[in-house]
Amino acid sequence: MKCLPRLLLCSFVVFGAACATHPAAPSAPSPAQQAKVASTAPLLLISIDAYRADYIHRGFSPTLAQLAATGVHADSMQPSFPSLTFPNHYAIVTGMVPDHNGIVNNTMVDPELGKFSLSDRKAVSNGLWWDEATPLWVTADENGLRTATMFWPGSEADIQGKHPDYWKPYDGKVTPDQRVDQVLKWLDLPQDQRPGFITLYFDAVDHAGHSYGPDSPEVNQALRETDEAMTRLVEGLRQRNLLDAINIIVVADHGMASVPKENSVLIDTLMPMDDVQEVSLGVVAGFNPKRGHDFNAIEEKMEQPQQHMQCWDKTRIPKRFNYGANARVPQLVCLADVGWRITTTKYLAKHPHVSIGEHGYDNADPRMQALFVAHGPAFQSGIRFHSFPNVDVYPLMAHLLGVTPNFSDGKLEDVQGMLKPVPATTAAP
Repeated sequence: MKCLPRLLLCSFVVFGAACATHPAAPSAPSPAQQAKVASTAPLLLISIDAYRADYIHRGFSPTLAQLAATGVHADSMQPSFPSLTFPNHYAIVTGMVPDHNGIVNNTMVDPELGKFSLSDRKAVSNGLWWDEATPLWVTADENGLRTATMFWPGSEADIQGKHPDYWKPYDGKVTPDQRVDQVLKWLDLPQDQRPGFITLYFDAVDHAGHSYGPDSPEVNQALRETDEAMTRLVEGLRQRNLLDAINIIVVADHGMASVPKENSVLIDTLMPMDDVQEVSLGVVAGFNPKRGHDFNAIEEKMEQPQQHMQCWDKTRIPKRFNYGANARVPQLVCLADVGWRITTTKYLAKHPHVSIGEHGYDNADPRMQALFVAHGPAFQSGIRFHSFPNVDVYPLMAHLLGVTPNFSDGKLEDVQGMLKPVPATTAAP
């Protein structure tokens, strides 16, 4: 990934330098686990970062549209708040909203761990940031399933003592085709080594959206290029006689909204920046108290109606956001109106090339809604499904893998209707 100078960090910024496979030390599954693994269809979870729900109707994703037409296509999938990259990728694989999974922003502060940002490789690979929730690859591994991640937030960290069996540190120079080829190589492994749960990540659509805006020709080209990689994947699966034997779920973490260059709320003109700890700027800006200053007075002023944004003490954030209880959520949270960003005069002077496409906004806004497509032997064919929250994907995936999910915010019953009915068993006479 090319690290662009933007107000709101997004996606995987310098998430890793190398791109070597890191197999974990294999554990010997029991005979019962071996039998269960052999009978379970592999599950491939694909993320197309920032693929807004309505992008599929533009006509630039024919392979994805074909999977949707012959499988399940949801009207949209609602991201968790805030609609940012790391919080939502982790919500999908844990079933926990960011306030519960601990990844509350792309940039955050922990009272004990210090600062987290996407560009800080040490923080990104530190499992202590991630262990407030349990990702599916940990649970799958505990049930004897091999796991593999072709890039996914959290997969570089040792979470609760475990990595995926096969994983790669993020390297933006790895092309979409190379990412697909690695997934196919993993599927070519012998049965006792082949992963049963695999993730695959594409980021070109997100980059184009930030740099050029969601309605740009560059986004349409990124849609084409990503779909070409999907075509390579589908053909590779077909050649291996796996296309109808593997369950595929294609999601996005969030959508994208247009933000004109001039639409900046200069928050340093509204409050004294030297009197607060600045945690993050962007669509979601956060500030903590600084000793020796009257933070209550600052909050009282900022919680009054503001132009192009709203601010709340973390205890007064609207309940529908499910946000504010985690210690990593800043004391004062400001959310920009869709189409605006929150920044400072100093930041703009250093970073004049702002993103003209952004996300992180109210997760109920139509422009933040994400893609969901599913295809495979477990799913019904050719159905349009209602919208649902992205935390529901976790119990769905656990069900497909035949593992018991951890407690989560997701509900299998919300999405069970997309699955084929289980044939009734006939009792023996």
